[in-house]
Amino acid sequence: MEISVYHLIEGARAAEGLTVIIDVFRAFSLECYLYAMGAGEVRPVGTIEETFAWRERDPECILAGERHGRRIEGCDLGNSPSSIRPERIRGKRIIHTTSAGTQGIVNAVHADEILTGSFVNAKAVADYIRQKAPAKVSLVCMGKEGLETAEEDELCAAYLKSLLTEGEMPGIDRKLPELRFGAGSHFFNPELRDVFPEQDFWMCIARDRFGFVLRIEKDSMGFVSRKIIV
Repeated sequence: MEISVYHLIEGARAAEGLTVIIDVFRAFSLECYLYAMGAGEVRPVGTIEETFAWRERDPECILAGERHGRRIEGCDLGNSPSSIRPERIRGKRIIHTTSAGTQGIVNAVHADEILTGSFVNAKAVADYIRQKAPAKVSLVCMGKEGLETAEEDELCAAYLKSLLTEGEMPGIDRKLPELRFGAGSHFFNPELRDVFPEQDFWMCIARDRFGFVLRIEKDSMGFVSRKIIV
């Protein structure tokens, strides 16, 4: 198995084989929590215009979107897992657009298969990949808005690669909480609490919490993430 690590939007465009689009803070952590809380389906989209167009298709859908971390005006939800109330999203179709993660999906045009990646289901992702045994795996770290590398996504890629090649990464349970002093420091800034709640940080580093992967498929309506138990 050939494992390559790519970065940002250009990395998503270059990715081949079974491709994992990684966005730890917070897009693909959020999508796992949405499914765990009972969402009917999650549909990642690239643009704000496409997001709001879903209101015409499905008036009952929930729009979840952020740009620069902040909830898009007019969307029902932002990108914060700690803000989700299960009763609000249970059984619903969620339309999800973000600055980094969903951009990786729409740009991974050469991928044979796409999974989302985050710490909350990393072991399930690695188990799924081992079961599929593809010749080529691409791990894409989406970083900050797909334009600047981010420590948490790089660490997630390294953790996934370790699980696929050597077993569990030494020191991972020390490295994860240490992100609060670097890449995750904005979750602890009182002035940003309305956008980046502290609880989001802890929810996003909850390693291997879920035993499922989210596989991206495409149908007549666009992309959809499918929950697959591993």
